[in-house]
Amino acid sequence: MPAPQNQFKAALKADKSLIGCWVGLADPYVAEITGSAGFDWLLIDCEHAPNDLRSMMTQLKVLEASDSFPAVRLPIGETWMIKQFLDAGAQTLLIPMVESKAQAEELVRAVRYPPNGVRGVGAALARASHFAGIPDYLTTANQEICLLVQVETREALSQIKEIAQVPGVDGVFFGPADLAASFGYPGQPSHPEVKKAILDGIGLLQDLGVPAGILSLDQDFLREAKVAGASFIAVDVDSGLLRRSAVARRSEWS
Repeated sequence: MPAPQNQFKAALKADKSLIGCWVGLADPYVAEITGSAGFDWLLIDCEHAPNDLRSMMTQLKVLEASDSFPAVRLPIGETWMIKQFLDAGAQTLLIPMVESKAQAEELVRAVRYPPNGVRGVGAALARASHFAGIPDYLTTANQEICLLVQVETREALSQIKEIAQVPGVDGVFFGPADLAASFGYPGQPSHPEVKKAILDGIGLLQDLGVPAGILSLDQDFLREAKVAGASFIAVDVDSGLLRRSAVARRSEWS
């Protein structure tokens, strides 16, 4: 019995267009509601949202009952943390602030069991292996892990070709907000210079055959990114959806 198939990874390999949403309110009830909305994939954010390992795992369990593929963004790409998140059942990881080929290579090793990597072998305790209920987990888990690396600085953009071509990197994700700050335009993620750099990067990745992803609230920019070749696109954030809806409803009674 092998590790569960990672449907998100399979969809990327099949070059499918995947529309997703950020899940940052750190609550399983909210995650369940978002999971019923019909998004292809959902990202549980543990970098900028108040999530820890346990709250992430609770939301992951809720989303596994939905038709949306779950992914998780870690706060940082530390090997020990990657190990814990994988053991808790996350199969698709987004790692922020990846800036070099060497860093990407370290991340690939972190998500793989020896002899191909350095992931700690403690599967008997892991939810990911159904607590040793999947007898072939150790020999099949590597191929079902999806590693996405996030490009968020000028330095990362200058290294994007080398980063993307690291074997084991399954996709490259663009962070317009951090890129805008790196370009000297904080708070302007849709600045023309930032948009051009991202669209050029997406085009390069398409030429390399590497899936590209992006999160933005600028829907016109996202459509440009999709035309340029972006295949996994996050179109909103749960906290923003709630706030905009609440503000709009209140304004009706002003």
